Amino acid sequence: MSTGRKLVIVESPAKAKTIGGYLGKDYDVEASVGHIRDIPTPSEMPAEIKKGPFGRFGVDVDSGFEAYYVVDSDKKKKVAELKRLLKGADELYLATDEDREGEAIAWHLLEVLKPKVPVKRMVFHEITKEAIQRAASATRDLDTALVDAQETRRILDRLYGYEVSPVLWRKVKAGLSAGRVQSVATRIVVERERERMAFVRSSYWDVEGDFTPDGQSNQFAARLTAVDGRRVAVGRDFADDGTLKSREVVHLDQELATSIAAQVLEAQVSVTGVQEKPYTRRPSAPFTTSTLQQEASRKLRLSSKNAMRVAQRLYENGYITYMRTDSTTLSEAALTAARQQARDLYGAEYVPQAPRLYEKKVKNAQEAHEAIRPAGDRFRTPAQVAGELRGDEFALYELIWKRTVASQMADARGSTATVKLGGTLGDGRTVEFSASGTVITFRGFLAAYEEGRDEDRNRNADEDERRLPKLSEGVALTVVRAEADGHETTPPPRYTEATLVKAMEEKGIGRPSTYASTVGTIQDRGYVHTRGSALVPTWLAFAVTRLLEEHFTELVDYDFTASMEEDLDRIAGGDEQRAEWLKRFYFGEGDGALVAGKPGLPDAGSAHLGLKQLVDDLGDIDAREISTIPIGDGIVVRVGRYGPYVEETVPQGVNAATGEMTDGAGDTPRRATITDDIAPDEMTPEKARELLEQSADDGRVLGQDPETGRDIVAKAGRYGPYVTEVLPEEETATKGKGKAKAKPRTASLFKDMDLGTIDLDAALKLLSLPRVVGTTTEEDGTEVEITAQNGRYGPYLKKGTDSRSLTTEQQLFDITLEEALAIYAQPKQRGRAAAAPLKELGPDPVSGKPMLVKDGRFGPYVTDGETNATLRKADDPESIPAERGAELLAEKRAKGPTTRKRAAKKTTKKTATKKAATKKAATKKTAAKKS
Repeated sequence: MSTGRKLVIVESPAKAKTIGGYLGKDYDVEASVGHIRDIPTPSEMPAEIKKGPFGRFGVDVDSGFEAYYVVDSDKKKKVAELKRLLKGADELYLATDEDREGEAIAWHLLEVLKPKVPVKRMVFHEITKEAIQRAASATRDLDTALVDAQETRRILDRLYGYEVSPVLWRKVKAGLSAGRVQSVATRIVVERERERMAFVRSSYWDVEGDFTPDGQSNQFAARLTAVDGRRVAVGRDFADDGTLKSREVVHLDQELATSIAAQVLEAQVSVTGVQEKPYTRRPSAPFTTSTLQQEASRKLRLSSKNAMRVAQRLYENGYITYMRTDSTTLSEAALTAARQQARDLYGAEYVPQAPRLYEKKVKNAQEAHEAIRPAGDRFRTPAQVAGELRGDEFALYELIWKRTVASQMADARGSTATVKLGGTLGDGRTVEFSASGTVITFRGFLAAYEEGRDEDRNRNADEDERRLPKLSEGVALTVVRAEADGHETTPPPRYTEATLVKAMEEKGIGRPSTYASTVGTIQDRGYVHTRGSALVPTWLAFAVTRLLEEHFTELVDYDFTASMEEDLDRIAGGDEQRAEWLKRFYFGEGDGALVAGKPGLPDAGSAHLGLKQLVDDLGDIDAREISTIPIGDGIVVRVGRYGPYVEETVPQGVNAATGEMTDGAGDTPRRATITDDIAPDEMTPEKARELLEQSADDGRVLGQDPETGRDIVAKAGRYGPYVTEVLPEEETATKGKGKAKAKPRTASLFKDMDLGTIDLDAALKLLSLPRVVGTTTEEDGTEVEITAQNGRYGPYLKKGTDSRSLTTEQQLFDITLEEALAIYAQPKQRGRAAAAPLKELGPDPVSGKPMLVKDGRFGPYVTDGETNATLRKADDPESIPAERGAELLAEKRAKGPTTRKRAAKKTTKKTATKKAATKKAATKKTAAKKS
């Protein structure tokens, strides 16, 4: 029987809520909450499947690369709910995102739900009432080519990871992972750090002076640019090895620069040349995913993940268009809206006669979507949404609005003047100074927006806007000031998340939908960590990158990785067959398949192999050598099982500490652990020897314990600073079979203590723990001690088996018996004592209860008292917006409560077996008695 109901499935609950309000009462809009199924790991596969062709990868490589999919355990409840809703529907609308991943989610829903009603694919790139209603009336069929491209990507990543990662486990460290894009992104960061490690600093000097026209008071600064007709060397004239790139420049040292500065003060200086030319600056294109992440990092200090998370919320709530795109195109309606808004706000002269059109100039750009812009046919200004958006959401919307409107505004115009000054010094040398200034006479698009800049070690400060006085050739100048100025060349800057995304886009690596996740993955996997906004590779990344470069060269080749993206584009366009492409990639074909530029098409004269052949023919890999990074002077860094360490092998007969000759035999290696706060480019031979000396040091003796006479020593350990006592040799020796050695007392320093300043008294207090606070009489008349102890999870009290948390480490020494009894008089709480919430977010839109951010045992989480949701790594507990808190709680509710069905079934089965056995035994016993 027809019900007239239509079921619309989208990805997120927030999206479902917004769209549901636009479609009306005949539509049920429900969220799948992302993907509902995936390729399982071998451990998750049913036993009968594990024995078959899917057992190794979850992919049958011998039969068309068919993948075995299972519904995720936390999505079974959701699938059941969707099936129930589908039973009462006459039509199914699959309204997932329009990109490859969205198309694949729609396909998986189709495969699992198996609808018997008409199915329509509903697509849109903005969530406004008009756009949603248009999309509902103009549906299409599922695009199987897009699905094939996404499934190829998923299978490709599974084959890559499952074939290459085990090599890393065996040769570098267990638990590591390799990935088609993440390994290449890691290589980019490692290569930049290698450049910094090889960089040799060079010093150079120049002279800066202040000058004024005779009879005028307005001064301007100019810098020395030439001596005796030869250009003065600046930073860009030095190669990274510290040498000058050209012999045509003059390299000033401090002595010469100081001499020139002193003589310039006495010299006659005049204007020798004036050049003026028009200045024009064009606006930047509207935002793509990459440029949005870059600008959000520069201007809003948002990480790539957070920028995309905020953009996702803006999109789902109807404020901006779809945020995963590499197109700079604006629709006709958007062009009209932007131009009209610029005209209304700034005036007709700020809008050019014709709309501005932009073309992408990066590798593998696609124009499938629109650029990121404010949603709708008429844009809402930041002032109009100020009452609805707060914090990062408002800031990002304002950024997108400004960029979009500015992209359709007129050029900024002005003039740039360059002035040359000349003079002759007392020693006969001639000098030339230069000054440049730009004056903007019409701001154009700058009235709305100016793009941020990344760090540039070669950028000229003269590019900034400044005004010079009106000068003409031959005008005499008064020298007000002349000073020598010293500089040092700087190594190439480390990548930030924004500049890494930019580099990936320029090289054609990854796609808009993967930039943020890739940058997050290489951090989560321990290959990269952040220092401020800079991305610093770990030594582990060096070892992994070296192994891949030497033994899987093509897989981390930039051009090859980009060519794979092109091939996926061809599959998406129906110009390449999925199974055939995967076959060539994995098995090879002819002379080989892995050829940069065309996987599957062998390069003339080369013998590249398929992935399987590469792994099968690896040969011997020296694990120790792969994990060794020379840093100079015979010192190396090694990546060991427990982390990186520095090693120096001292030749036979040399004292490792003093360098003096000894009678010892054999080379002696010295080793020291490298802490995480030392970046690879800071690990110089000098720094290495400093660590080796510290490691050789047995610790700082603070004094002797008055009671035992033993030395008390402060040391730096792998898990932090600590104090310990030195036992006599006879106590540390084994005292017979089965008897353990005596163990010295040891205690970690408190968080507010410093290894360099801790004294004997403080150390003895630490070693005195646990401290007996006092005794108390229980209800049964027994006396029980209450002790204060420091444990793995912090300070606590212990009375028999009953423990209670303390709030500070100092309480271990200060708490009295009365205070301890007062704590025990309170009802026992689960976990640690409740602390004040980190932040209050207001009422939850679903439950209506207040949302609080709290600090839990496993990290910060948001709760409304009924549902708890852990904050993600990129969520800042102190600045998380209310919308993000509600989103996390909604995701948690959608997944349903955490269950342990397997454990429960196992326990039930075990209990039932035990009861059966007991009953059987009782029956036998009764029978024996009767007989």
